[in-house]
Amino acid sequence: MKSKTMQQLLGEAQKGGYAVGAFNVHTMEVAQAIASAAESERSPVILQINQGTIKYAGIEYIAAIAKTAQEQVSVPLVIHLDHGTTFEMMAACVRNGFDSIMIDASKLPYRENVALVKRVVDLAHAAGVAVEAELGKVGGTEDDISVSEKEAGLTDPDEAAEFVAATGIDSLAVAIGTAHGVYRGEPHLDFERLDQIKKRVSIPLVLHGASGVPEQAVKEAVSRGICKVNISTELKQPFAATLRRIAQDSPQEIDPRKLLGPTREAMAEVVRTKMRICGCAGKA
Repeated sequence: MKSKTMQQLLGEAQKGGYAVGAFNVHTMEVAQAIASAAESERSPVILQINQGTIKYAGIEYIAAIAKTAQEQVSVPLVIHLDHGTTFEMMAACVRNGFDSIMIDASKLPYRENVALVKRVVDLAHAAGVAVEAELGKVGGTEDDISVSEKEAGLTDPDEAAEFVAATGIDSLAVAIGTAHGVYRGEPHLDFERLDQIKKRVSIPLVLHGASGVPEQAVKEAVSRGICKVNISTELKQPFAATLRRIAQDSPQEIDPRKLLGPTREAMAEVVRTKMRICGCAGKA
């Protein structure tokens, strides 16, 4: 069920004081886990696809899986491109029926970032597709995108207001101390910075790199204005752990369905937990 645009989904979250969980899809089993969890929790959900998965599966294959998940559930599910870096990728996702796209030009100098994002907004809005962009650089690695600790920079509140006004984006990913991938220690979020951004920016704010962030910190970020929370690594971990356990317990097993099938419930349990933390459970 689509029924709502990304703008509507995040607008309702903004008004309701909760965040919508956005979960990265890498295989059919991951999509099924996310969709089933959303259904059981009666939660709106964002099904995210990144460039690495598009390169791995092919955009037609992965878009078809996402659209099937969308059709199978009775709760709002929107399909979103996570961390796209080129105009060509944006255009391909619009052509293939994505509901929302993220253009990540945060590695570019500010003026070049604005110019590329504005171009993407013009393309997407003409097709009724929402646009997310990032200001500041969230550290860590996600597939083929890597930002070192030295490169990572927090979002400047004044610049954020200028950026939103100049580009016309629908949501803003902020860098407030999170990172992609597995944390080496406990992350410390800059909530005061988030407060300052929220005062200056009226559109929904997005938290990237939320896997591994303590539950209370996520809840605090949501209470201070985060409307979309991205989860990727914390789905990969139970997928891999379940697969390793099955391979160890049943070394003679060769049926891919019996190897991969049990990973779905392991991932779905994580999705359900995150939906409750974000406050979107029961909001469908």
